[in-house]
Amino acid sequence: MEASATWKIVASGCPDAQAVDHLGSRFLIGNGYLGYRGTLEEYTKEQKTATIIAGLYDRVGKQWREPVNWPNGGFVQVFYRGEPLHVLSSRVVEHRQELNLREAIHERRTLFETGDGTRILVQARRFASLARLPLICLEYTVSADQNCHVILRSGIDGDVWDLNGPHLRESITLEEDDCLSLLARTHEQDIPIAVSVCMNISSPASSQSSLNAIYRDFSVFLRAHEPFTLYKFIAHSSGLENTDPWRQSQQICRQAARLGFEKLLEEHRHCWLERWARSDIQIEGDETAQLALRFSLYHLLSIAPTHTDHISIPARGLSGQTYKGAIFWDTEIFMLPFFLYTFPEIARNLLRYRYHMLEGARRKAVQYGYRGAFYAWESQENGDDACTLFNITDVFTNRPIRTYFRDKQIHISADIVYAIWQYVSVTGDDSLLLDGGAEVVFECARFYLSAIYYRVDKKRYEILDVTGPDEYHERVHNNFYTNRMIAHTFAVCKRVADYLKIHYPETFETILTRLDFAADLTLIEKMIPEIYLPSPDPERRVIPQFDGYLTLEDVSVTDLLARKQHPHEYLGGGQGLATTTQVIKQADVVLALCLFPDDFDEAIKAANWDYYELRTEHGSSLSACAYAQLAARIGRPEQAYYYFLQTAMIDLQEESKQYVGTLYIGGTHPAANGGAWWSLVQGLCGLSFAEGTLVLQPCLPAHWRCVSIPLTLHGQHLHLTINHQEVRVQVDGLLSHPLTISIAGTTCPLPPHGTLTIPLAAEGIHDT
Repeated sequence: MEASATWKIVASGCPDAQAVDHLGSRFLIGNGYLGYRGTLEEYTKEQKTATIIAGLYDRVGKQWREPVNWPNGGFVQVFYRGEPLHVLSSRVVEHRQELNLREAIHERRTLFETGDGTRILVQARRFASLARLPLICLEYTVSADQNCHVILRSGIDGDVWDLNGPHLRESITLEEDDCLSLLARTHEQDIPIAVSVCMNISSPASSQSSLNAIYRDFSVFLRAHEPFTLYKFIAHSSGLENTDPWRQSQQICRQAARLGFEKLLEEHRHCWLERWARSDIQIEGDETAQLALRFSLYHLLSIAPTHTDHISIPARGLSGQTYKGAIFWDTEIFMLPFFLYTFPEIARNLLRYRYHMLEGARRKAVQYGYRGAFYAWESQENGDDACTLFNITDVFTNRPIRTYFRDKQIHISADIVYAIWQYVSVTGDDSLLLDGGAEVVFECARFYLSAIYYRVDKKRYEILDVTGPDEYHERVHNNFYTNRMIAHTFAVCKRVADYLKIHYPETFETILTRLDFAADLTLIEKMIPEIYLPSPDPERRVIPQFDGYLTLEDVSVTDLLARKQHPHEYLGGGQGLATTTQVIKQADVVLALCLFPDDFDEAIKAANWDYYELRTEHGSSLSACAYAQLAARIGRPEQAYYYFLQTAMIDLQEESKQYVGTLYIGGTHPAANGGAWWSLVQGLCGLSFAEGTLVLQPCLPAHWRCVSIPLTLHGQHLHLTINHQEVRVQVDGLLSHPLTISIAGTTCPLPPHGTLTIPLAAEGIHDT
């Protein structure tokens, strides 16, 4: 494989209808403001074309509330003798689709053969500008092997794919000189949106439009082997950010047309190269892992919000409307670590989003009879819970199944507190606490204060009637993950209070008074040692996932799946096949052992890895990375490597679940993308950071020669190089804060500049 091949995702040959869904997600381009699915230019809603703008949601009637799929400004199609050329229906001699990860450019090359033997070649490049966020740029080139006449149809297709739509009404089309526009409004909040297109092309054209589409047909005479190129600049604007979206979108695309495709591409490339300089991990000795990891990081960087702290990253990114475009715990637990150590400013945005959603969390707590902040299981742009009571349809009866994701997965608030404390620890930036972080921590702790129970006979606090990460077992008591996270929330609450009391006493008193939190804080501090944490079984050393778990039927995953009578049958819910067995959906206890690595020794971690790995169905993309990380922590590099690849390649293979029951859940998997970084850096490389000390415990696969990792710690850029013999730490510039490193029992301060080398066998330390 060429070096460039570890930067490119390629699909060759004509796709079938099923592959089109996967390719649309895999070849996504995005910039945090918008995501544009990797569909081809001639595709329509039948092939799930989608332009998703972060933060814009709509609800039609009583259907699910979800992101708005915008009109498709990237539509282009070639007609030859009145017949449209289409990859899925025309005769195709060659076809190739490619995504350049380094530069975030989507390319396609398709050679069609017409009925009279004429061969027409279509080539295209497009990118979602990282320098001009509302803008998509497209270069579309047509050539033929003999003189011929074609029609190029290009414009805006407003007949879009929706899961619970249509979300746009009052559509109108406008044509003004060099600019085509489609305007519409959302149903629920009457928000205006506009898509405008400018095209650099000099050919005779005729226009046609309808209520939800506007095109120009360009008559083009192709001379043999002489390419003809259309340039297209597509701008998006909404009433969320502009008072006149139409004029704003016109202004953006006209300015782009004046600058031209190549200049826009150059500034876009420059932005992406800067991003990769701070985040690209290089793996020597494994090109498969290298490509999979870069693919994962590309997708995280493509959907990360840099323009606002009022939005976050949904569970399916910006790849469509699946899961209602909602933000889950995925963001804080699985995606945030990557941003913490590479782009802390983006991590801060993601956590500030939770502060902006605090009022919604308070409303939810009141709704359920609690105090404090009970965060939405599925959060959108207002903090209210988008999760419904019936999320899955029974494939046998076609009736909705009552689920308890919204009601009982109370660990969501603790996940957010965990992430806030990780941010403060890794970045050293305590301003987040002053900008709402402390208030979130206190209100989440108050929620748990009102939600847990005291067992008088056992003199301990228990957490009853919850659902942990394993959603196949709902409404259980004392789920280990949930209990541990709540105990951590109380501990963080105390630490934040103590910190503010010392460093910002006036601010602390103001928050305490405003929240009327003094009595609650005193009670929380007393409760910390009395929260019940299930302990390992004395004989097997297995931590029961919840009360009674070890008494359930112990059946293998294979045998359980053999009981299925329908391929999309849901295993959880009240009557799902897994509910009375020990088969679990995803890492639960194992995940807790990853998040709190110092709680138990390696023997207990190994016993739990062995026990739960055999019983985990991995029905969630969140699961494999936890097994990868814990396997590395207990010194099992090959098992860690196996699960690392499972998470890093989830969207490169066509094996991920597309349905739960009858519910479509296709799209990208950004939590798995984050899990790939997490399982490599904090698993295989054994990295952790706390109290100013960087700890490394490498457990590299034998065939990896070297791993190179850029990091940002306390605002300082570092570069780690790890092989089987030594670790090198390069300090970029001058060390602005004293930092310490600990490897293989050797602890020393980092030098103020230059490189520090530490052998993995204790033979000495070398400064250069």
